[in-house]
Amino acid sequence: MAVRTYLSAALSAVLLVLLTLLVPFSALAAWVDLELDDSDRYLAAVSPLASDPGVRDTVATLVTDEAMKNIDVGPLQDTVEEFLGDTARSFTTTEAFQKAWDGANRTAHQAVTAALHGDDGQAVTIDLAPVIERVKRELMDEGVPFADLIPVRHTTITLLSADRADELRTSFRWLRYCSVWPAVGTAVLLVLVVGLVFVRRGVRGGLLATAVAGVGFVLGAVLLRVALAVGRSRLLEQVPGPGSDRDGAAAVYDALTASLRTTVWAVLAVGLLLVVCGTAGRFVAARRTAGR
Repeated sequence: MAVRTYLSAALSAVLLVLLTLLVPFSALAAWVDLELDDSDRYLAAVSPLASDPGVRDTVATLVTDEAMKNIDVGPLQDTVEEFLGDTARSFTTTEAFQKAWDGANRTAHQAVTAALHGDDGQAVTIDLAPVIERVKRELMDEGVPFADLIPVRHTTITLLSADRADELRTSFRWLRYCSVWPAVGTAVLLVLVVGLVFVRRGVRGGLLATAVAGVGFVLGAVLLRVALAVGRSRLLEQVPGPGSDRDGAAAVYDALTASLRTTVWAVLAVGLLLVVCGTAGRFVAARRTAGR
């Protein structure tokens, strides 16, 4: 009896540890392969950022700063800078800006792929030159003073420094290679282990395994959420800031990891459901046994 109890405890501990580690690994592997590597899904994630106030302010500030490098109007410098800033910020609310933003990010996705899967370290950036060119053309068409002095050069928002890309490259290659198979393996493991316990140890043993699996899912969801928070913090530490670059990088990171944060809540809900079902089922079974 003592041996069976020991084996049951050991099996529960192994199941708990495996699920705690497999859940975040599975979610990250599927995310890299299905979303981060897919240009259409990448664009779908970051396209709505064109309406994000932080991103709009970032773009307007960069456009204005670049323009003011070529403008010298003496005591009117501050007035002209404020005027250009307001005008550029107004442009970021238009459909033309949305199209320019989408084009810049489609190109940025190529940089993401090259940085994370290539051989040479390079920073991941969003090149705002196409956006600035569109802003300049629109402002000139509207007759905005000094708009023709806005230089169209490679002005970027840094999303990932070259050093950080080097650190992540090997991990991302493994995650991409694994794809959705860790998630499939996790589901198969859960069904096999819990099913085996139901067959070998009966209903009460199976319900215990179900509750343990639920705890594993909950811990895995917590671990994934912590990993996302740590990843965000470390990424932003290496972005020049605390100015517009960091604000833009934070907005893009949050947009790209939105599906992972949703996964955290989904896995947490499933885990809690398994814990409740397993615990309540054992309680009911124990009451019936006592009644008999």
